[in-house]
Amino acid sequence: MRVEIDGITKRFPGVLAVDDVSVTFEPGEVHALLGENGAGKSTLMNLLFGLHEPDSGVLRIDGRDVHFHGPSDAIAAGIGMVHQHFKLVPVFTVAENVMLGVEETIRGFLDRRAARARVAELSERYGLKVDPGAVVEDLPVGIQQRVEIIKALYRDAQCLILDEATAVLTPPEIEDLLEIVAQLRDDGRAIVFISHKLREVMAAADKITVLRRGRVVGSTTPARSSPGELASMMVGRDIDLTVTKAPATPAGAVLELAGVTVLGEHDKPVVDEVTFDVRAGEILAVAGVSGNGQTELVQAITGLRVPAAGTIALNGTDLTHKSVADRFERGLAHVPEDRQRDGLVGPFPVRDNLVLNLWRRRPFARGVRIDRRAIRENADALIEQFDIRTSSIYAASETLSGGNQQKVIIAREFTKQAKLLVLSQPTRGLDVGSIKYIHTRVVEQRDAGCAVLLVSYELDEVLALADRVAVMCEGRVLGVLEGEELTRDRIGLLMAGTVLPQDAA
Repeated sequence: MRVEIDGITKRFPGVLAVDDVSVTFEPGEVHALLGENGAGKSTLMNLLFGLHEPDSGVLRIDGRDVHFHGPSDAIAAGIGMVHQHFKLVPVFTVAENVMLGVEETIRGFLDRRAARARVAELSERYGLKVDPGAVVEDLPVGIQQRVEIIKALYRDAQCLILDEATAVLTPPEIEDLLEIVAQLRDDGRAIVFISHKLREVMAAADKITVLRRGRVVGSTTPARSSPGELASMMVGRDIDLTVTKAPATPAGAVLELAGVTVLGEHDKPVVDEVTFDVRAGEILAVAGVSGNGQTELVQAITGLRVPAAGTIALNGTDLTHKSVADRFERGLAHVPEDRQRDGLVGPFPVRDNLVLNLWRRRPFARGVRIDRRAIRENADALIEQFDIRTSSIYAASETLSGGNQQKVIIAREFTKQAKLLVLSQPTRGLDVGSIKYIHTRVVEQRDAGCAVLLVSYELDEVLALADRVAVMCEGRVLGVLEGEELTRDRIGLLMAGTVLPQDAA
């Protein structure tokens, strides 16, 4: 199926989101859309999927003009979309989620058997490896994404939109996804692949279109381009993707963990006797495959979980059983892994989210009175400083793109003058220009004497930023590497559970 977008324009109050864009998606082709946060990629795809209607321009499928009044029209025309934030019902099974809205019945009863069989057939054909009877809330993120892909294929999508498909995936899950994408392309489907990760775009795409400020600024192919050239097209200037930093000069320990154990289901340790420290003026990264205890470890450090054993101290004060508020007051700042659940109040305006855990302090409060002017001035300054793309400081944070939501959290947490900065997947969903900026600011925090704990599934990010790396596998820290030991191969071995004598923690 050939899909044409011809001269599409879309305005929102105060924002020209898509400006006279023309692009064509061919069958049997992976077409990557690149652009900064707020460049218009997701809006353009929402127009194609019927979530918005264009102000002007035409959509064509196989040469025929079409007009979608909603997603059901787009789905009926053969368009499928896997959103950045999944649209699944957690308590339903895989098969129930897939058949939702297109249910088959026998004598008035849902034909769950037929749905399970169809899901199993699609799963087998495309190597998706999903159990039709599994409950979605029990599945890891990578498998939930496969459920979304099966939903689209179940509806016979011939053009499949993958919006930030790799933003929440681990490296092994990304490799699996790219193999699935290649199979779908070889099956004759048109694949629209939206990503900020240039390495993946170069590996997966047959054609690349770059958007900037809502307009197409160029088209190319991986063979005719390079990651550096694509980054420059995205931001409109030359950009150096390397991280420049001097050797760390660490001082005393700020965060100290001793024998920390966190229990999960059936009282099984998900964090198992973890001991390490993070010193002032250094970046300690925690590396590992997703699901090996990193999330629970951060929750224990930030007060979202209570350890079953062990102690957590900040500047010598035992915080093991202290509240989240106590930890913030003592100098902890936190960029959480799940920005929508733990980092923002979606209906609140950008202005208020920028002071969520600060509004009781000066200059935002004077006694019991809130200083609205100070909050507005803070929002104006941070929006400019961190290049947060929003129509207004009063816009609801949930209306921002995922990358700009992340910038709101980072702007708030990086300006606290914290003693300990805990970063969990801090650049997830950010474009290359923003990643470069955030990495520079992380190094600045370190050089100003802050202790930085970085948890990232991106090995490139870990290697670029870390002064030391603690590698987790099955809830345990198998080794802490630094200096010449810090190599991709050594970290990879530890992530897989292989411990060499010199690595033992």
